[in-house]
Amino acid sequence: MIVGLFIPCYVDQFYPQVAIATLELLEKLGCTVVYPPNQTCCGQPMANSGFEHLTGDCTKLFIKNFNEFDYIVSPSGSCVLHIKEHSHENAGLHDRIYELVEFLTDILKIDHLEASFPYRVGLHQSCHGQRGLHLAQMTELMAPPFSKPAKLLNMVKKIQLIDLDRKDECCGFGGTFCVAEEAVSVKMGKDRVADHAKHGAEVITGSDMSCLMHLEGILRRQKSPVTVKHIAEILNSSIES
Repeated sequence: MIVGLFIPCYVDQFYPQVAIATLELLEKLGCTVVYPPNQTCCGQPMANSGFEHLTGDCTKLFIKNFNEFDYIVSPSGSCVLHIKEHSHENAGLHDRIYELVEFLTDILKIDHLEASFPYRVGLHQSCHGQRGLHLAQMTELMAPPFSKPAKLLNMVKKIQLIDLDRKDECCGFGGTFCVAEEAVSVKMGKDRVADHAKHGAEVITGSDMSCLMHLEGILRRQKSPVTVKHIAEILNSSIES
């Protein structure tokens, strides 16, 4: 299986270890992974700021880079959702692009991982992934619960996945929301951090590094020992206690 690897610009610039972990994990699971070197921003920041009509060139470049692949995989639910639902004339790519977690569960259908991570971990379910890509059930619905990220994390040896009081509450990042409404965004982030800390999390994980970046900034300012790791890093981990 040949997979085109789409790495969001902020991951490329600030969290390259997430891109590396995604690549290594997919290769461990039998995929042949190709990284188109000319890829750039998908256009989501412009669209979120009200300039979706200016994202056409981003879409054209994305199609040029990824149109040849049967599957396109990215460690970012928000960028994937943008391509699926807000990127016009995307040459049918919305049926071929997957966030990493949904690709592992829905396409590869993995039921075993050779990973070990001996820490207490809190799972942050980002809004784009949960409500846009349906990676987990929303608690406000009277429907059976499920969580694709939790299903994968529970395959990791020695991990302790903690329960949270408000497991699907927004962290407050929201792309440009954290710039336009800084005070509200920070307060929401502090509430999420407090929920994880209350239940003894050593690590906060999730499938959107943008949300984790927001929480990481708050943790650092609080001088908290809690760290953040993208779910790809944990699923690719071989840490033994």
